[in-house]
Amino acid sequence: MSPVDVAHKIEGEGPIVYFVHGIGSRKESWTPLVEVLKNEFTCVTFDLRGHGESPTPPTPYNLDQLTSDLETLRLKLGHHHINVVGHSLGGMIGPAYARAYPARTHSLCLLSTAAGRSQEDREKLSGVLAALKNNGIAKTLDTLVDRWYTDEFRTKSPEAVQARLTDVMETPDNVFLSVFDVYASTEMGPWLHEVTCPSLVLTGEFDGGCNPRLNRFIANRLPNSQLTILENLRHDILKEAPKRVANHLLKFLRQSVC
Repeated sequence: MSPVDVAHKIEGEGPIVYFVHGIGSRKESWTPLVEVLKNEFTCVTFDLRGHGESPTPPTPYNLDQLTSDLETLRLKLGHHHINVVGHSLGGMIGPAYARAYPARTHSLCLLSTAAGRSQEDREKLSGVLAALKNNGIAKTLDTLVDRWYTDEFRTKSPEAVQARLTDVMETPDNVFLSVFDVYASTEMGPWLHEVTCPSLVLTGEFDGGCNPRLNRFIANRLPNSQLTILENLRHDILKEAPKRVANHLLKFLRQSVC
């Protein structure tokens, strides 16, 4: 299947940073972080294939295709080398890209992603995927929301939670299930040691699916990495704590980018 010419947005000036969102999300999920980073960096956000304003080729999709879409965008925009920030599934696309295109990747920021899953982890994830397929995405949203947000945030910011759910429901079911399957089936452990660029690994303390144990595994496998655990957060750290995430990204990028 040919790469997709994804919808994208460019803001700011300075070293180039590409932002790769997760399952059922949109390029707009990065807006609060971009507002902080665009003063020092050129920020490129885009919609994954099948999401938002990007074309929707037939499913299923795989990690190589999602990685090729990122390279196609880099070539289109003419950037020589890039820094890649990925959240959740995007945190798998980023390392896969750096592995495939090491000369084009200056640094990585991996947010709320997973590798080194145990058998129990895989069984739990398989259960969620089965529920999505058998019961429907709409009827499984409560399970996802429990994994994504703290109770405090759900109570304080119901409109923000609803906006995330709207993105999910506006994503075609076959696309959502396909990329969820990519997320569930990808295991980066065997090849992370090949990714040698500077890397920041960051996750929430109470992220059930991408917990600190899995992120310590990622950081230990990456030859040049640093690990940060954000206290009292679950999976969607972009929406619940964008300023905290942006501060860590700024510090890392300032250190890592020439």
